Amino acid sequence: MGIPSYFERINALHETKLKFNDIKLQRLGSYNFDDHGWIPFDEPIEFEIVKDPESGYVNGMDAVSKTFANYLDAHPVYIHPMSAFAGAWAGNVPGMGGPWKPQHIFKEQEPLFEKYNITSRGLYGMNHSGPDLKIGFDLGWGGLLEKIRFYRKYNKPVDTTFYDGQERFVEAIQRWIKRHVDYARQEALKADDEFVKKNLLEIADINEWLIDNPPRTLREAMQFICWFQCVDRMYFNGGAGQEIDKLLLPYYEADKAKGIIKDDEEVVWYLASMFYNDTHYWQIGGQNPADGSDASNPISFLVLEAMHRLKIPANVALRVHENTNEELFDKAIEYLFEDGTGVSFSCSGGLDKGYARNGFPLPLARMRAKVGCNWTALPGIEYCLQDVTRVCLAKPLLLALDEMIESDEENSMENLMRRYKAHLEAAVNIIKDGVDWHVKYKHLNKPEIVLNLFAHGPIERGVDMSHGGVDIYIFACDATALATVADSLAAIEKFIVEEKKLTWEELQTILKNNWEGAEHIRLMFKSIPKYGSGNSRADYYAKLIADMYTNLMIGTPTKAGFRVLPGIFSHGDVYIHGRNLPATPNGRYAGDPISHSADPDPGFLPGGGTAPTAKANAVAGVQSGYGNSTPLQIDMDSKLVKEMGGKEIIKAYIKAHNEMGGTLININVVSKEKILEAHENPDKYPDLVVRVTGYSAFFKSLSKEYRQQVVDRWIAYD
Repeated sequence: MGIPSYFERINALHETKLKFNDIKLQRLGSYNFDDHGWIPFDEPIEFEIVKDPESGYVNGMDAVSKTFANYLDAHPVYIHPMSAFAGAWAGNVPGMGGPWKPQHIFKEQEPLFEKYNITSRGLYGMNHSGPDLKIGFDLGWGGLLEKIRFYRKYNKPVDTTFYDGQERFVEAIQRWIKRHVDYARQEALKADDEFVKKNLLEIADINEWLIDNPPRTLREAMQFICWFQCVDRMYFNGGAGQEIDKLLLPYYEADKAKGIIKDDEEVVWYLASMFYNDTHYWQIGGQNPADGSDASNPISFLVLEAMHRLKIPANVALRVHENTNEELFDKAIEYLFEDGTGVSFSCSGGLDKGYARNGFPLPLARMRAKVGCNWTALPGIEYCLQDVTRVCLAKPLLLALDEMIESDEENSMENLMRRYKAHLEAAVNIIKDGVDWHVKYKHLNKPEIVLNLFAHGPIERGVDMSHGGVDIYIFACDATALATVADSLAAIEKFIVEEKKLTWEELQTILKNNWEGAEHIRLMFKSIPKYGSGNSRADYYAKLIADMYTNLMIGTPTKAGFRVLPGIFSHGDVYIHGRNLPATPNGRYAGDPISHSADPDPGFLPGGGTAPTAKANAVAGVQSGYGNSTPLQIDMDSKLVKEMGGKEIIKAYIKAHNEMGGTLININVVSKEKILEAHENPDKYPDLVVRVTGYSAFFKSLSKEYRQQVVDRWIAYD
C-alpha cells in the first residue's frame, strides 16, 4: 500500500467521526450540543472517585485533583492511524458533578431563581474563560510542573492543598502521555502498513519529548493543544481556545524556514487532526491590538481549508473589522456556500468599542477573542464566566401583570411597565448576588484546575482563577425571550388598551387557562405587527425592554464591586427556558419555546422578501453595547441567496451589521428542501452540519425538537 494522500487521511478522519456519531446516537438517542470530540469507547472506565468527606461529593482541590488523576491513569489510550496526533477523551470525569458543600449552597436564593424562571444561573458555573496556551508552549508540561513547585516554595503557604492538587494533575497528564508513547511504539511494531508504522513512531517521538519539554515544532505545538483540549473537555466541558492563527504562526514560520514543513497540505492535515480531536472554540483573523490592522496570516487560510475538507462540526470564528483581509473573507464565504455552514462572524464593530466602554483601553479590547458560543475573553488574564447566566425577560411580565390586576391601582400600560421594571430589577439583582457568592466559594468546591495552568497569576499567587488568581474580573449575563415580551406588550396595548377587545382581567384568566376555549383570541394576539417588522409597536417595546435590561445590569456593580455585562442570547435552549414559563400574551402556550436570542420570532415579516435585512436591523437595534454579544442568527435558502446576489450580498450583509454595532453573526446557507428532508429523515444526510446557534453540530445528532427550532428559523422568501 502506498502512502495515503492528505485527502485520504482527512477523509478517513471524517468517516470515523460519522461512525462514532452513529454509536453516540445509539447510546444517547440524541444530543443537543456541539459534537465535542469524545470517543465512544466500548468498555466503562473503572477508577476510584475520591469524595470530600464533608459533602460526600467531589468538592475541593484535594478531591478534585485525586479524582481527575485517577481518571487519567485509567483512561484508555487512543490514536487514529490517519491522524497526526495522539489522544482523545471518553467523556466528562465521572462523579465530578454534584452540588457544592452544603454550607456553600446559596439557599436563600433558590426560591427567587424559581420565581423568576432563572434556570441558567451562572452561580456554580464552570470554566467559560479563555486560556493563554502560550504559557504551555513556553514551558511544556515539565516546565509547568517546575513552576508549580517553584511558587509553592516561594510563597510558603501554610496550606499547600492548591499546589499539591495542581502538581498531582500535571503529573497525571504526563503519565497519560507516556502511556500513549508506549502504545504508539507497540502498535508500530505490529503495523504492516509503512505509513502507519512511520506515523506511529513519529507520534511516539513527539510525545516522548512533550512529556517534559516545551514544543519545538508546529506539530509538537498542536499535539500539546490536543492534550489541553482533552483535559479541558473532561473537566465540565471546557471549550475555550484563543486566536489559533496568531498562536501557531511562530512555529509555522520557523518550520518553513528550516524546511521541516515543505507543503502546506501537511499543515492542513495537522489542523484537521486537531479539529477531529475536539471542537474547541478558536478565532482567526482579528486585529493587531496597537493599531487595529489586520492580523490574519497563512494559518488563517489553512484553518478554513481544514474545516472545509474535514466536514465535521468545528467552532471557529472569523473576526470581522474595518480592515478585514478581503481574501480571507472571500474564502470564508465561499466555503459557507459550499458546505452550508462554516465560521461564525465575530464583529469588532460592537465588541471592541463596547468592551472599552467599561474603562478598558481599545488595544486591550482588541485582544478579546471569540472563544465560546456567543462570547469573547481575554486569554489568561480575565475571569469572565460567560454564557452560563441568563435572565428570563418574560417571567417578570407575567408577575407584573398579575400583581397589577390584583392590586387596587388602575390597570394601565404605565403601571404594568413600572411593575415590570421592578421585577426585572429584582431578577437582575439575584444574578449580581449570585456572582458575589460564586467568587467567594467556588474555589473551595470546583477549582479551575485546568485553566489555572494557562492563566497569568493563579500559580504565581497560589490562588484559584475564580478567587483572585487573575487581574480582570468582569462577568456577563444574557437575557432571553426578548421577542416574546415585545410582541406580548404590543398585543396588550393594541387589543386591551386601544381597541378594548377584552379586559385586563379577561386576559389574565385566558392566560391562566392556557388559551383553552379562546383560540380566536390567541390568533388575534398573534396577529399584531411583530418585533422585527420595522417601526411597529413591538419594535418599540423590544428596544425599550433591551435598554431597560441593559441599564439595570450595567448601572450598578455587584455588592462586591464586580461589573456584569449585559447581552441577549438564549443558546439553543429555547425549549428549556420555555418549559416552566406559563402562557404569554403573544399567543404562546404554556411550556412552549421562548423566542431565540434577540431574533424576531419566525414568520415575523409577512412575505419574507426583506426578512434578512429586517432581522439584522432589529438585532443591531437592541445591542447592549458593553462588549457582551447579542448574536444574529441567519438561516437562508441557498438557491434564493444566489438569486439575490450570492456571496457578495452576504459579505455586504455581514459588513453592514458590523458597522451597525453588531457583535456576532451565525449563518447557515442550505436549500430549504434539504433541511426539510433531513428533518424528516436525518439518516439521509448523516454529515449535514448546521449552526444551531453559536455552536455547530451534526443536524442528525439533534433531538426532534431542536431540529424543529432550526427548521422554524429558516427564512421563507416566497
